[in-house]
Amino acid sequence: MPTSGFGQEKRYEFEKGLMGSPFRLVFYAKNDSVADEAAHRAFGRIEQLNDLLSDYRDGSEINRLSATSGSGQWIAVSDDLFRILSISKKVSRRTGGTFDVTIGPVVQLWRRAIRRNEFPTEAELKVARRAVGYRFVKLRCRSQSVRLIRSGMRLDVGGIGKGYAADEAVKLLENLGITSVLIDAGGDITLAQPPPGRKAWEISVGSGDSTVSMPLAQAGVATSGATYRYLEHEGVRYSHIVDPETGVGLRFHVRTTVIAPNGTLADALATAVSVGGIRRSRKILRRFPGVQVWLLETEGGKTREWRTLE
Repeated sequence: MPTSGFGQEKRYEFEKGLMGSPFRLVFYAKNDSVADEAAHRAFGRIEQLNDLLSDYRDGSEINRLSATSGSGQWIAVSDDLFRILSISKKVSRRTGGTFDVTIGPVVQLWRRAIRRNEFPTEAELKVARRAVGYRFVKLRCRSQSVRLIRSGMRLDVGGIGKGYAADEAVKLLENLGITSVLIDAGGDITLAQPPPGRKAWEISVGSGDSTVSMPLAQAGVATSGATYRYLEHEGVRYSHIVDPETGVGLRFHVRTTVIAPNGTLADALATAVSVGGIRRSRKILRRFPGVQVWLLETEGGKTREWRTLE
C-alpha cells in the first residue's frame, strides 16, 4: 500500500513469504504501476535464488552440486552459485572457519537430533565432521566451476543466503531507478539509500531485551541467536547453531546483531560471531573494518556483553 511521500514519490510496502521467512519490501516510487512491477520483479529474483540455493529442495542447483562431492569432477555452475561460494570462502578464511557453508552434513545431523530428541552418536559426528571444511571447496574462476573434494559433502548457504538475496533484490530495484529501499527478511534488514528528503533510515537494533535506534543507510543488519530450536541432553542445552569445528550445537546462549556494509556480509558474520563467541570474535572483527557488533553471551548463569555500536 502506498503512503504519502516526498515530491512525486510515494512510499510502498509489499510482503511475501520466501526462503522460509516473510520478505518485506519498502521503497519509494513514482506511481502504483511502477511500484507493482518493481515488487513483482524483486520477489521473482528472490524466488529464483531460492530455487538455486535451497538445500531443502532436492532438485536445486546447490543440492545437485553437493551430489557430485568426492567424484573428482569440476562442475560448471551458475553466476549466483559461483558468486555466493566465492564470497563464502573468503569469509570463511577471514573468520577462521567459524562461518562455513560446507557445514551441511552436521546441520542435517542436528536437525534430525532435535526432531527426534536424540543426541548424535560419536560415530555419526565423526562421519559428518569428516565432510566439513571450506578448504575442500575448490573454485576455478575462468571456467566458473566448482569441485568438492570430500565425499559426503553437503553445502548449506542458510547462513548467508537471505542476505545475498536481499542484496540482489536491492540491485534489481536500483537498476529500475528505485534507490530508496529497505528489505526486511525475517528480521534481517538490508538498506539502500534513505527515503527522499532524509539522511538515513531509523532502525532499531539490539540484543536481548535492550535495543537502540540507529540512523543507517547502505548497510545490512542481521541478527542470530535465541530461538526455540535446541536439544537438551544430560542437563545441557545445545543450540541449533552448530560449530563447524566440533560438529556440536553451541552450549552457550548467544544473541548477536551485526551491522555491515551489505546484507550478505551481515548475514554471514552474524553466524560467525555467534559461533566464535566474544573471545574469538574480538580477533575476527579486526579483519572486517567498518563492521559493528552487539553480542550477548550467557554460559553457566553468567552473561557477558560485547558492544561496538557507535
